[in-house]
Amino acid sequence: MAAVVQDLHRIVEGDKSSVQQLADVLLRDAALTTKVLRIGNSVYYNPSQEPIRTISRAIVLIGFDNVRQIGLSVALIDGLLAHSSRDQLAELLARSFHAAVQARNIAGYVVNRRTEEVFIAALLHNVGELAFWGCAGEVADDLASALAQPGVDEDEVVMELLGTSFRQLSLGLVKSWNLGDTVCLAHQSTSQNDPAVKAVLLGAKISQAALDGWDTPAMDALVGQLARFVDVTPEEAMQQVLASAEETVKMAVTFGASQLCQLIPNTDPEQIRQQQERRKARLLQPTLLVMQQALQDLGLMVSKRADIGQVLDTLFKGLHEGAGLERIMLVVLADGQSCFRAKRVVGEGTENWPHDFVLPVSQHEQQHIFSYALRHREALWMGVPVSYNLNELVTQPIRQRLGSGMFFIAPLLAGKREIGLLYADNRVSGRALKQEQFVAFQRFTQLTGRCLEAMSKKA
Repeated sequence: MAAVVQDLHRIVEGDKSSVQQLADVLLRDAALTTKVLRIGNSVYYNPSQEPIRTISRAIVLIGFDNVRQIGLSVALIDGLLAHSSRDQLAELLARSFHAAVQARNIAGYVVNRRTEEVFIAALLHNVGELAFWGCAGEVADDLASALAQPGVDEDEVVMELLGTSFRQLSLGLVKSWNLGDTVCLAHQSTSQNDPAVKAVLLGAKISQAALDGWDTPAMDALVGQLARFVDVTPEEAMQQVLASAEETVKMAVTFGASQLCQLIPNTDPEQIRQQQERRKARLLQPTLLVMQQALQDLGLMVSKRADIGQVLDTLFKGLHEGAGLERIMLVVLADGQSCFRAKRVVGEGTENWPHDFVLPVSQHEQQHIFSYALRHREALWMGVPVSYNLNELVTQPIRQRLGSGMFFIAPLLAGKREIGLLYADNRVSGRALKQEQFVAFQRFTQLTGRCLEAMSKKA
């Protein structure tokens, strides 16, 4: 990826051979060439729909700058997402594209012939952090867990764990890759009077503030800055900001990165509310008082013999809001105990599990972790060294349904009777599971089993 980015940036518009140089860089990579041509033929870049079959033709029809911008953007998306599926990477990449579109459209008011340069500068403004989340291994898990703690200073935590800042990482890559003056100047406080740099910084700040909504004090202040900078009314500036957000979604789809669309702040009020709820879920934190109250309530329900709805409500509230587990699923034995079916779920992305999650109890070709945990009547923490010997039981169908990474699983028993299993993970944020969460998960499972046993005796 670095080589492509460097080569594309080395080509300057004033060079007479730049068109051929650009074509040569793209043609070195068949996959990149194919994607650039596909994007070049899209309605977004080629509304006349005149067929483009070669890079040279693309440069003639949609412009040198557009083709270079497409090539660099594709290299960034494919180069990073191919190596990591972390939520932090996808969110930051979506924010970077949003910043790039905002910055380019702002630059259109104040600079001549540099809007493509501004787009790339904003796109790469956080390239150090993008590279970190795209390439780091275990240290990324440690940093994600540390940043998930309430009230932490992000810059201090990053400096403590990495020994440097994301800003310094970005500046280092910008210099070593020779990414140009505008990209470099956007990281230096002495250059903020440059209109192109100011457009980059405004775009980056708007994309960040938009995550908290369009009607916040921070966004109002930025819209005011934008209005003064480009000499329009605040109302007109806000319309420009919202139009740029909508354009970013269209661009993400055009670039084959539709998975980023839901991470770009929506301009529809109802969609904005839903996105804010999803962000809260990603920041879900354990609440000790809620967990303690839920455990106490379940303990009382053993003697009271409460109904199944009360028991499950308390169980899920204690695990989700109390223990801070982001996705939870109860699967029960169904269809004559021949399969496991999802009975109840909670968490972002679990909406279809009650309809879609069906798993045969026994598979002749391969045993799986759900049957194993139920048969051995054992709570398991998968994804840690003590359970590595069981990793092959997390079969491909299970990974396709639930994703990869750490999870808890435990059998749910009413006395000696097998009811099903409880599953939990933290896939929404990508944070590592913790020992105290596993202890709580075990305790809740045991208490729920005692409640179900008491209910069966009552019956």
